[in-house]
Amino acid sequence: MRRRFGIDIDGTVTCPKSILPFINKAFGMEIMYEDVNQYDLTPFVNVSEKEFAQWFAKNEPLIYKESPLATGAKKVLNKWKNKHELFFISARGSHLLEVTENWFFDQGLIFDHIELIGSHDKVETVKKHKVEIFFEDKHDNAIMIHEECKIPVILFDTPYNQDPIPNGVIRVNNWIEANDWVDEWLKQQGFKPQMASFHL
Repeated sequence: MRRRFGIDIDGTVTCPKSILPFINKAFGMEIMYEDVNQYDLTPFVNVSEKEFAQWFAKNEPLIYKESPLATGAKKVLNKWKNKHELFFISARGSHLLEVTENWFFDQGLIFDHIELIGSHDKVETVKKHKVEIFFEDKHDNAIMIHEECKIPVILFDTPYNQDPIPNGVIRVNNWIEANDWVDEWLKQQGFKPQMASFHL
Protein backbone atom coordinates (compact mmCIF):
# COMPACT_ATOMS: atom_id res chain seq x y z
CA MET A 1 0.00 0.00 0.00
CA ARG A 2 1.43 3.36 -1.06
CA ARG A 3 1.64 5.95 1.69
CA ARG A 4 1.32 9.66 1.11
CA PHE A 5 4.32 11.61 2.40
CA GLY A 6 4.11 15.36 2.92
CA ILE A 7 7.47 17.09 2.59
CA ASP A 8 8.57 20.66 3.20
CA ILE A 9 11.17 22.00 0.76
CA ASP A 10 13.35 24.77 2.22
CA GLY A 11 15.66 23.59 5.00
CA THR A 12 14.32 20.06 4.60
CA VAL A 13 14.95 18.94 1.03
CA THR A 14 17.31 21.87 0.48
CA CYS A 15 20.30 22.41 2.72
CA PRO A 16 19.27 24.64 5.67
CA LYS A 17 22.39 26.74 5.11
CA SER A 18 21.32 27.68 1.56
CA ILE A 19 20.33 31.29 2.16
CA LEU A 20 23.28 32.36 4.32
CA PRO A 21 25.86 32.93 1.54
CA PHE A 22 23.36 35.21 -0.21
CA ILE A 23 22.68 37.20 2.97
CA ASN A 24 26.33 37.49 3.89
CA LYS A 25 27.27 38.73 0.44
CA ALA A 26 24.37 41.17 0.10
CA PHE A 27 24.72 42.78 3.54
CA GLY A 28 28.42 42.38 4.24
CA MET A 29 27.77 39.96 7.07
CA GLU A 30 29.55 36.87 8.36
CA ILE A 31 26.60 35.01 9.86
CA MET A 32 27.51 31.47 10.86
CA TYR A 33 24.91 28.71 10.49
CA GLU A 34 25.60 27.48 14.03
CA ASP A 35 24.61 30.91 15.41
CA VAL A 36 21.21 31.03 13.71
CA ASN A 37 19.15 30.10 16.78
CA GLN A 38 15.76 31.22 15.46
CA TYR A 39 13.84 30.78 12.22
CA ASP A 40 13.34 34.49 11.53
CA LEU A 41 16.57 35.84 10.07
CA THR A 42 15.67 39.54 10.35
CA PRO A 43 17.44 40.09 13.70
CA PHE A 44 20.70 38.80 12.21
CA VAL A 45 20.98 41.44 9.47
CA ASN A 46 21.95 45.10 9.71
CA VAL A 47 18.96 46.52 7.83
CA SER A 48 15.31 47.18 8.64
CA GLU A 49 12.69 44.44 8.49
CA LYS A 50 11.11 46.14 5.47
CA GLU A 51 14.38 46.40 3.57
CA PHE A 52 15.24 42.78 4.29
CA ALA A 53 11.78 41.64 3.15
CA GLN A 54 12.18 43.59 -0.10
CA TRP A 55 15.63 42.10 -0.69
CA PHE A 56 14.35 38.59 -0.01
CA ALA A 57 11.35 38.95 -2.34
CA LYS A 58 13.62 40.17 -5.13
CA ASN A 59 16.19 37.41 -4.63
CA GLU A 60 13.93 34.45 -3.88
CA PRO A 61 14.03 32.98 -7.41
CA LEU A 62 17.84 32.99 -7.53
CA ILE A 63 18.16 31.60 -3.99
CA TYR A 64 15.80 28.75 -4.78
CA LYS A 65 17.40 28.07 -8.14
CA GLU A 66 20.85 27.71 -6.59
CA SER A 67 19.95 25.98 -3.31
CA PRO A 68 21.91 22.75 -2.82
CA LEU A 69 20.23 19.54 -1.75
CA ALA A 70 20.34 18.46 1.87
CA THR A 71 22.78 15.59 2.43
CA GLY A 72 21.17 12.24 1.63
CA ALA A 73 17.89 13.72 0.43
CA LYS A 74 18.18 12.55 -3.17
CA LYS A 75 18.99 8.94 -2.33
CA VAL A 76 16.17 8.65 0.17
CA LEU A 77 13.56 10.45 -1.92
CA ASN A 78 14.48 8.40 -4.97
CA LYS A 79 14.11 5.26 -2.88
CA TRP A 80 10.61 6.33 -1.92
CA LYS A 81 9.44 7.66 -5.30
CA ASN A 82 8.16 4.33 -6.67
CA LYS A 83 6.77 3.09 -3.36
CA HIS A 84 4.93 6.13 -2.00
CA GLU A 85 3.31 9.38 -3.07
CA LEU A 86 5.55 12.39 -2.52
CA PHE A 87 3.63 15.62 -1.93
CA PHE A 88 5.88 18.65 -1.46
CA ILE A 89 4.14 21.41 0.51
CA SER A 90 5.99 24.69 0.93
CA ALA A 91 5.42 28.20 2.26
CA ARG A 92 6.83 29.59 -1.00
CA GLY A 93 4.45 31.75 -3.01
CA SER A 94 2.63 30.16 -5.95
CA HIS A 95 4.40 32.53 -8.38
CA LEU A 96 7.56 30.50 -7.71
CA LEU A 97 6.13 27.21 -8.98
CA GLU A 98 8.09 27.20 -12.25
CA VAL A 99 11.38 27.94 -10.46
CA THR A 100 10.59 25.21 -7.95
CA GLU A 101 9.66 22.58 -10.53
CA ASN A 102 12.74 23.37 -12.60
CA TRP A 103 14.92 22.93 -9.51
CA PHE A 104 13.38 19.49 -8.91
CA PHE A 105 14.02 18.51 -12.53
CA ASP A 106 17.61 19.80 -12.36
CA GLN A 107 18.24 17.82 -9.17
CA GLY A 108 16.77 14.63 -10.61
CA LEU A 109 13.96 14.51 -8.06
CA ILE A 110 10.54 13.05 -8.82
CA PHE A 111 7.37 14.44 -7.30
CA ASP A 112 3.70 13.50 -7.37
CA HIS A 113 2.57 16.99 -6.42
CA ILE A 114 4.04 20.36 -5.47
CA GLU A 115 1.90 22.90 -3.65
CA LEU A 116 3.21 26.35 -2.80
CA ILE A 117 0.77 27.84 -0.33
CA GLY A 118 2.38 31.21 0.45
CA SER A 119 2.03 30.63 4.19
CA HIS A 120 3.72 28.67 6.95
CA ASP A 121 0.34 27.32 8.09
CA LYS A 122 0.29 23.97 6.32
CA VAL A 123 -2.33 22.20 8.42
CA GLU A 124 -5.28 22.60 6.03
CA THR A 125 -3.16 21.58 3.04
CA VAL A 126 -1.92 18.50 4.89
CA LYS A 127 -5.51 17.58 5.75
CA LYS A 128 -6.77 18.29 2.22
CA HIS A 129 -4.26 15.91 0.69
CA LYS A 130 -4.66 13.27 3.43
CA VAL A 131 -0.93 13.23 4.14
CA GLU A 132 0.10 10.39 6.49
CA ILE A 133 3.54 11.59 7.64
CA PHE A 134 5.24 14.96 7.28
CA PHE A 135 8.88 16.12 7.03
CA GLU A 136 9.72 19.62 8.29
CA ASP A 137 12.46 21.86 9.71
CA LYS A 138 10.34 24.62 11.31
CA HIS A 139 9.66 23.83 14.95
CA ASP A 140 6.20 25.30 15.39
CA ASN A 141 5.06 23.91 12.04
CA ALA A 142 6.12 20.42 13.07
CA ILE A 143 4.21 20.59 16.35
CA MET A 144 1.11 22.15 14.78
CA ILE A 145 0.93 19.58 12.00
CA HIS A 146 1.37 16.71 14.43
CA GLU A 147 -1.21 17.97 16.91
CA GLU A 148 -3.81 19.10 14.39
CA CYS A 149 -3.45 16.29 11.87
CA LYS A 150 -2.60 13.46 14.29
CA ILE A 151 0.28 12.21 12.16
CA PRO A 152 3.99 11.69 12.87
CA VAL A 153 6.26 14.56 11.86
CA ILE A 154 9.97 14.15 11.21
CA LEU A 155 11.84 17.27 12.34
CA PHE A 156 15.26 17.79 10.80
CA ASP A 157 17.59 19.07 13.50
CA THR A 158 18.92 22.62 13.03
CA PRO A 159 20.22 25.34 15.37
CA TYR A 160 16.91 27.21 14.95
CA ASN A 161 14.53 24.44 16.06
CA GLN A 162 15.94 23.41 19.43
CA ASP A 163 12.84 23.96 21.57
CA PRO A 164 11.32 20.83 23.17
CA ILE A 165 9.13 18.59 21.03
CA PRO A 166 6.22 16.32 21.99
CA ASN A 167 5.92 12.62 21.34
CA GLY A 168 4.93 12.21 17.73
CA VAL A 169 7.46 14.76 16.50
CA ILE A 170 10.67 12.88 15.79
CA ARG A 171 13.96 14.74 15.67
CA VAL A 172 16.53 13.40 13.20
CA ASN A 173 19.95 14.66 12.16
CA ASN A 174 19.71 13.83 8.48
CA TRP A 175 17.82 11.98 5.75
CA ILE A 176 19.53 8.70 6.55
CA GLU A 177 18.05 8.76 10.06
CA ALA A 178 14.70 9.84 8.62
CA ASN A 179 14.76 6.85 6.28
CA ASP A 180 15.55 4.47 9.15
CA TRP A 181 12.67 5.82 11.25
CA VAL A 182 10.25 5.60 8.35
CA ASP A 183 11.28 1.99 7.66
CA GLU A 184 10.40 1.07 11.25
CA TRP A 185 7.16 3.04 11.12
CA LEU A 186 6.12 1.28 7.93
CA LYS A 187 6.82 -2.11 9.50
CA GLN A 188 4.56 -1.18 12.40
CA GLN A 189 1.89 -0.11 9.92
CA GLY A 190 2.09 -3.50 8.24
CA PHE A 191 3.68 -2.14 5.08
CA LYS A 192 5.48 -4.77 3.03
CA PRO A 193 8.23 -3.17 0.94
CA GLN A 194 9.17 -4.36 -2.53
CA MET A 195 12.10 -6.75 -2.59
CA ALA A 196 14.45 -4.46 -4.49
CA SER A 197 17.68 -3.91 -2.59
CA PHE A 198 18.70 -0.42 -1.52
CA HIS A 199 21.92 0.86 -0.05
CA LEU A 200 22.46 4.36 1.35
